[in-house]
Amino acid sequence: MKTKIFLIPAIVLFLAVEGYSASTEPVDLPSLVSSVKNMDALSFCGERVPLENQDIQERFEKELLLSIWDRPQVILWLKRSRRYLPYIEKMLQENRMPDDLKYLAIAESALRPHAGSRKGAIGFWQFLADTGRKYGLIIDESIDERRNLFSSTKAAIKYFKVLYQSMGAWTLSAAAYNMGEEGLSAEIMVQHTRDYYRLYLPLETQRFIFRILSVKLILLDPVKFGFNINDDDYYSPLEFDRITIDCFQEIPLSLIAKASGTDFKALKDLNPEIRGHYLAEGTHTILIPKGAKQGFNERYKKRVKDYQADKTDRIYVIKEGDNLTSIAEKFDVPLTVLIIWNRIDLNEPIHPGDRLIIYPKDKKE
Repeated sequence: MKTKIFLIPAIVLFLAVEGYSASTEPVDLPSLVSSVKNMDALSFCGERVPLENQDIQERFEKELLLSIWDRPQVILWLKRSRRYLPYIEKMLQENRMPDDLKYLAIAESALRPHAGSRKGAIGFWQFLADTGRKYGLIIDESIDERRNLFSSTKAAIKYFKVLYQSMGAWTLSAAAYNMGEEGLSAEIMVQHTRDYYRLYLPLETQRFIFRILSVKLILLDPVKFGFNINDDDYYSPLEFDRITIDCFQEIPLSLIAKASGTDFKALKDLNPEIRGHYLAEGTHTILIPKGAKQGFNERYKKRVKDYQADKTDRIYVIKEGDNLTSIAEKFDVPLTVLIIWNRIDLNEPIHPGDRLIIYPKDKKE
């Protein structure tokens, strides 16, 4: 007896997976066809988009439709927008830069500080390491300011000023941001045009402006595109106190978190540029929870003093025949924790006479 196979239409599967039957969103979503109509006045940074050209219209409609279709992603754009965009908008305004540039951060990273690309671009504005350093970002083993909203936005503004001075148009500046100014300048010379919309560029760059425009349109009028987001659905804006802290040596972030009245994760989330579990020696400006600045210095100094005294009492001198695993087992602590406490490089061997800091397993912070 042959088994009958029934093919379920793809749209039915999609609706089932998305859970539209139980969704709190309206079932009567706007028609995708109607969503791309009447866009005659579309512009980017004040530069008009020539949608009367059918090829350009098609390229734009493709990106807008793809964006609208990816509803979970758009919802996250919208919900994150009030957490981060007010700060970006303020910095752009202070530097007399076009407000539309803020949409690049969404197109590049979806406003995720830890977003990364296959090419090694990182952070809100997707800087490559060399470009980030060129525009003033600290990028090393302990700090990566590409993940810091304020530092990376400042660097992006500097970069855009240079690009606009070179390119003379914001569309070309955005294209150069995406593919590199040298590559774009070469294509302009070879193709004999400075019109972004007439240049044949890498496919990602050909799509880039249209992806930004799609973000702009959806964020300006989410309801028009079927995204009914209430005010209380948005994530709250960042709230913080900014402090300057002096570290005479590496200081555990957990100590700074306790002095701030918060926990390790909350401090890391406010300062995504800090790598690992320690703040490096030196002077740092960091964010702590709003209201924690009052009395922070006194709490911090006391915690550091206690940490230093406790650290001295917890020293273990490595003996002949010891290895990290045996030491961890001897003190009944996880090997990974032993490595974190002592900033151990697993590529470097330990030797008799070396000193380790070991806290009791039940030690309370």
